[in-house]
Amino acid sequence: AGVWMHFKSLRVMKAGYGEQIREMLAEAENERMHLMFFIEIAKPNYFERFIVLFAQVIFGLFYLFMYIFFTRTAHRMIGYFEDEAVKSYTEYLELVESGKVEDIQAPKLAINYYKLGTDAKLSDLIRCVRADEEHHSETNHNYADNL
Repeated sequence: AGVWMHFKSLRVMKAGYGEQIREMLAEAENERMHLMFFIEIAKPNYFERFIVLFAQVIFGLFYLFMYIFFTRTAHRMIGYFEDEAVKSYTEYLELVESGKVEDIQAPKLAINYYKLGTDAKLSDLIRCVRADEEHHSETNHNYADNL
């Protein structure tokens, strides 16, 4: 979305999209960091990494089409995905808090990114990621409402 907004700004020769571009690119960077945190925890094998890459390519092409032709719907869809992510992280947190999943040490990357204490646990990381997802949901639903 951020890259498309950038190109749109260039096409219409209007600088007024700067804040929106920065917001969308920051959201993309944040989502990338979430993936990096959980890759460090899960340590996926090459096949699992390939599946992630394949899914990114397919989703990227689909989302580009959606964003070009149905921008409002694309933002709404992402808002709904983020709503589901919040639910999923809440369920994950419940598993950790109940002891069904071990509350391991948070990865150093996450500790540095969120400026957590050196003793931060998985549960702390999940709370931070869930808060990010709530913000992403609000942002995308707001874009969908105001386009």
